[in-house]
Amino acid sequence: MRDFKRRLIPALVLLLALPAVLPAAKKAPSFKYLTAEQRNFDFPPPPAAGSPEYKADFDLLREWEKKRTPEQCAEADAEAHATFDEFFGKMSPLPNPLPRRAAKIVKRMGREASASVWVLKDRFNRPRPFHTDAELHPCLGRIGGLAYPSGHATLSRMYALILSELAPERRAEFIARADEAALFRIIGGVHHPSDIEAGKRLAESVFAMCMKNPAFVKDMETLRGYIKKPVAAR
Repeated sequence: MRDFKRRLIPALVLLLALPAVLPAAKKAPSFKYLTAEQRNFDFPPPPAAGSPEYKADFDLLREWEKKRTPEQCAEADAEAHATFDEFFGKMSPLPNPLPRRAAKIVKRMGREASASVWVLKDRFNRPRPFHTDAELHPCLGRIGGLAYPSGHATLSRMYALILSELAPERRAEFIARADEAALFRIIGGVHHPSDIEAGKRLAESVFAMCMKNPAFVKDMETLRGYIKKPVAAR
């Protein structure tokens, strides 16, 4: 009996420790506005290895690595978390800081874009460029995650489209800011140019589908009520 207990206790200790040592299960993306059918994205794959588009990706990355400035790398790093405030806080027609209700809506809309990116990154499993070409030196560091499509490009374009719907007269300004944020990911060496273009296309598609959803349209109308009114001239 004593020998049995001697064997049993270590086994129980190992069993109790298992949840701490097992890898965490991958959490499925959470959607609010897109239907299950819409989430089955018909989306082109990244350029095939050795194709002209594939070579062009790395040519442009090497070109930017030679000419980028420390200031550009610092600006890119300042947007590392891909938040609405990082991209548009200084130029948004919405109040800054966002009121709590508006902040929840914007975060929810951004999460829809992020979840869409997650689905496609998981599908295509494209490594970041510095894993393919060891001669590349990303100034944003050898960060984790996958490359295609770019989450930063998707999110910045999604936010730009939302703001363009709220203040259509400023659309060109918002899109230009999103394009700059997306380009920073190439300058920083963590995304192929084709990742960026894919992110922009994905955002356009997700936004168009969301605009057909009554809950999304209602949330847009709520945001519209927060638009800052211009100060009347005295």
